[in-house]
Amino acid sequence: MRASVRSYDTYDYPAYWQNRSYEHKSELLALTRLLSQIPEIETLADIGGGFGRLINVYNPRAKRIYLIDPSIKLLTKARKDFARFKKIKYVHSSLENLLAKKFRNKFDVIVMVRVMHHIWDIDRCFEILAKLTNKNAYLILEFANKTHWKALLTKFLHGDFTFPLDIFSIDRRSKISKKKNAIAFLNHHPDVIIRKLEQNNFRVVDKLSVSNLRNSLIKNHLAEETLLSIEKKIQKPFAKVNFGPSIFILAKKI
Repeated sequence: MRASVRSYDTYDYPAYWQNRSYEHKSELLALTRLLSQIPEIETLADIGGGFGRLINVYNPRAKRIYLIDPSIKLLTKARKDFARFKKIKYVHSSLENLLAKKFRNKFDVIVMVRVMHHIWDIDRCFEILAKLTNKNAYLILEFANKTHWKALLTKFLHGDFTFPLDIFSIDRRSKISKKKNAIAFLNHHPDVIIRKLEQNNFRVVDKLSVSNLRNSLIKNHLAEETLLSIEKKIQKPFAKVNFGPSIFILAKKI
């Protein structure tokens, strides 16, 4: 799932979000919108849920919640912060080990946000997700978008007009990070993600483009309330052209 436990046990991930309020709230908007299309939720798994950043969004909807992460440090923080919610179970596990923990056909809904950018083997990932979900289950999946507007503009300015057709994922780590064997950070092509979902019996129900205004110049000149008001209006239409750096997909198992 997140490549290694150590990466997030030695990194202050909650601090990462302290100066990213717009991005965080943009993801909450998307998650709320997609959850509203699911009629009823018995058992929900937040895979890669970390310190429980998204709990307050899906907690009112789900009767049972499994917060799953390979980082003991993040799960410990979540257990402390959300101790009042007895329906939440905390599971220390990577994605690939969940089947061994007897979670096959367990979940009505799986939420997986900010995880795909650490996953190389997309085929294996979706194969596992299909086995973890029960009949007619839903999957809410987020991934870093390779073909977002800034990437396209940069490539076009350099004369690369075939970039949108290149389906291979891009590793965004710096050369120094790669030498240090740091955790992978992959941007995936939306067409590939959708095709792999369909191959594993998931039908895309909805798609949203998220954090569309993630630009320092824009963020410095507009109030957060204004940013989020615009964000809410453009997430759906901008998804048609995969505009934003982050794509959210709601898929249903068929």
